[in-house]
Amino acid sequence: MNPVRIPPPTGGAADELAAVVALRDLADRLEDAAVERALRDGWSWGLIAEALGVTRQAVHKKHVKRLADADIDLRRRRG
Repeated sequence: MNPVRIPPPTGGAADELAAVVALRDLADRLEDAAVERALRDGWSWGLIAEALGVTRQAVHKKHVKRLADADIDLRRRRG
């Protein structure tokens, strides 16, 4: 006996939720690029955190591994 295949929901709430997921992904990619550019421009983790409305620890934890893997200079910065 073959199970009946139900197509994925479309329209209405399903499309709205898919849009939310896509926007979150876009926001994450924009933040990644902005943080990388800020660090390349000499911004401190504290200044970046203030601009994003989060703590220095939160922004550092979220981005440090990716940036280190990309060979971004992560030396201690003033500010």
